[in-house]
Amino acid sequence: MYFVIQIADKCLLEQIALVMQSEHKISKRVHKKDHSVFYRLQIGSKDIIADLEQLGGIPGKTHRMKLPDIPSDFFGTFVRGYFDGDGNVWVGEIHKNRKKQLLVIQTCFTSCSQDFLLNLQRRLLLYGVYGSCYERKKQNVFRLQYSVKSSILLFQLMYKTTSNGLFLDRKKKVFKKYLLQAQLRS
Repeated sequence: MYFVIQIADKCLLEQIALVMQSEHKISKRVHKKDHSVFYRLQIGSKDIIADLEQLGGIPGKTHRMKLPDIPSDFFGTFVRGYFDGDGNVWVGEIHKNRKKQLLVIQTCFTSCSQDFLLNLQRRLLLYGVYGSCYERKKQNVFRLQYSVKSSILLFQLMYKTTSNGLFLDRKKKVFKKYLLQAQLRS
């Protein structure tokens, strides 16, 4: 029995392997369809598989993923991990045809499991983070989307504890870019 972590960011996968104290090889793969590169860490361990199942991990989770019961102390870290894998953040201006453009930030999470996103949305409401969930029919996925105020609250929740260094710096930089630009405009 084994589990696999595959991501496009090799440096993050190396950090994960370091934290897990894994000496398993990280392999480079290329998608057949679009030729994009991703990296893969495969670890065989019955004990880790049993622990993951006990925590709510399920094989073939894509369409039937459920939000696990996460203690409050670890919820921000969980959200950041999910965001790094299946989230996106965008900064830009809207109302470009007006005299004064408006700088905005938008954060979203994507999943094939609507149930997962709706439960994530409910849990984030406890932190004052309000968003909307909708289906992207052409892509057969669901999105949970947040605008400015909630994106800032998400940033604070997700990056409150980052002592282990397990996060995508490129995504964190987008939040910081928005905060700096918004401060300069005020």
